[in-house]
Amino acid sequence: MLAPLREELSLHPGPAGADGQPTWTIRDPVRGRYFRIGWPAFEILSRWGLGNPVAIAASVRDETTLDPMPEDVKDVAAFLADNQLLQPTGHADVAMLARRANTERQGWFYWLLHHYLFFRIPMVRPDRFLEATVPLVQWVGRPWFLFLSMFAALLGLFLILRQWDVFAATLVDTFTFEGMLGYGVALAFVKTVHELAHAYTAKRFGCRVPTMGVAFLVMWPVLYTDVNETWMLASRRQRLLVGGAGILSELAIAAWATLAWTFLPEGALRQAAFVLATLTWISSLAINLSPFMRFDGYFLMMDALEAPNLHPRSFAMGRWWLRELLFGLGEPPPEPMAAGRRLTMVLFAFSVWLYRLMLFLGIAVLVYHFFIKAVGVLLFCVEIGWFVILPIWHELAGWFAIRDRIRSGHRSKWTLAAATFLLLAGLVPWQSRIQAPAALKGERTSEMFLPFPARLDEARVERGSKVEAGHVLFVFSSPEFGLRQVQIEARLAGKLAELEAAQLQDPTYREQGNVIREAISKAEAELAALRAESARLTLVAPHEGMVFDLLPGLEPGQWLSPRQKLAVVRSSDAAVADAYVREDDLDRVKEGTRAVFYPDSLDLDSFMGRVVAIDRSPVKSLTDGSLASIHGGSLPARVSGKMVVPEGAVYRLRINLDAPAPKLLLRGSVVLEGEARSLLGRLARAVSMVVVREWGM
Repeated sequence: MLAPLREELSLHPGPAGADGQPTWTIRDPVRGRYFRIGWPAFEILSRWGLGNPVAIAASVRDETTLDPMPEDVKDVAAFLADNQLLQPTGHADVAMLARRANTERQGWFYWLLHHYLFFRIPMVRPDRFLEATVPLVQWVGRPWFLFLSMFAALLGLFLILRQWDVFAATLVDTFTFEGMLGYGVALAFVKTVHELAHAYTAKRFGCRVPTMGVAFLVMWPVLYTDVNETWMLASRRQRLLVGGAGILSELAIAAWATLAWTFLPEGALRQAAFVLATLTWISSLAINLSPFMRFDGYFLMMDALEAPNLHPRSFAMGRWWLRELLFGLGEPPPEPMAAGRRLTMVLFAFSVWLYRLMLFLGIAVLVYHFFIKAVGVLLFCVEIGWFVILPIWHELAGWFAIRDRIRSGHRSKWTLAAATFLLLAGLVPWQSRIQAPAALKGERTSEMFLPFPARLDEARVERGSKVEAGHVLFVFSSPEFGLRQVQIEARLAGKLAELEAAQLQDPTYREQGNVIREAISKAEAELAALRAESARLTLVAPHEGMVFDLLPGLEPGQWLSPRQKLAVVRSSDAAVADAYVREDDLDRVKEGTRAVFYPDSLDLDSFMGRVVAIDRSPVKSLTDGSLASIHGGSLPARVSGKMVVPEGAVYRLRINLDAPAPKLLLRGSVVLEGEARSLLGRLARAVSMVVVREWGM
């Protein structure tokens, strides 16, 4: 005998299926669950009171065109039992429900561990309020208002394009604390309207809205509305309108706010319209339309495709496709469907998996930085393990359970061979070459700068001039120094004359003489310091070499800044290269390691050399700015203040090359023969270095 159905269940007509057959929806009001069934299951349930699979199958065959067997009735019974839709009829059923309840019940530690990322707090029961006020807002959903909003959006965008400079400048001005606060208030307002739009639309079609509240996603508050009763709507158009009401309401706000911004005068109202216009377009189109998480876009896609439970069904189809691709098991797909629809489901499954992988990694990093270090590392590991590693482990466990069928699959041998090759490629230390960006120059290079602003009196070198150490390159002067020198010399002469007069008038007047001598010493010290500073305005070659990169347009009488590079003196002895290696390659390089420098210019030859020095501290700023990515080089870098700072930790190597010093600085790369290391070994080392750095070990 079959167990009876629970008495509180109700059955409602559903939409037509993809094949045109009618469907029905089972509503479980106690658990708030809904189940979609097809025509055969409906006919079986309609005769469930017969209590016998044979009798039910015979009645369906006699009264309909269907031809079910008793096994089909038992399959329906198993479905109902799995979803707890049957009444327990004996101790065995009660014990099974108790076991299931114990399995689903989590201890407070596990509940807290997995619900700190997402949990809901019901706040209001709005059904009566919505019932009373829905006539007041029905006009918002009328076609005339939607078309009027579309016209407002087009007109507003057209007018914004005519004053785009003002709009862009206003956007930049909102990146302040007050601007961000305004965005927060606008976001709260828009999301409230969003959820009310869902609720009012559902109520308009006769659905009950039991709760509205706040959900917390990684401690970020998100409003939600319970409109699960829309599963009972047989009209796909009505379900699409409920699912899209929130997005349509946000787009309507954005449209009218965009238009209002173009007409309002400067002030608070115009600023508010700008915030609503910019924020609402982004939140509606970039976030809510995403079908990869359970946002509005997901439910819209389900209703558009008439594919309930799209995520689990597509995941099952994706796993089946992957197993067939790898092993060729020849198993039927999880559910019959057209080839094009099946391919769509597979592509959607892999897109969701990739999106969720990136999302969960981002959440794990966010959790790590949000909490204190010890707790953050623990929660990071939990998130990666639970959301990334555990699903992969479950799939591998499924493969292990069907290992006998996998062995007999016609593609298994090829998959095993490819997996073995990839494993060996990752384990065998075959890669020993290290490539790093580098700059080739003379062994000694000096850049000439002024100590302070001055006027050029004479330039005694030209580009390409050979100079010896101490050779005068430039002579500068400063009228201010000349004026100060005249003043100090005059003061010194006055004090000397005063001292001489004091000695002639009163040789015993020692106190006055000491004061004058102290003033004389001070003036002499100031004069010596001034002359030393003036001497710095004569720039001389610090070593022998050749003059390069002479500042063009130098003329006597020209004022120059200390930030302007006047020239470069590069020695004419052996060339050297400064190379920059990543942190994970540093310990693979030793002093004496052979290296080859390859210039970026293809018409130049390469140069052999050896590593002679290794910096053990990371480079704080790049002296060879031409290597930076912002200047066309291959080393990722950014500008920070007046310095060019490399992205990530890089270390400088000094390489002596078997070549004369170049006339110009050459940009290129070096290839070094370092210690061989496997790809997996490098990955493990990189992970361990991050762990050590973050834990401060």
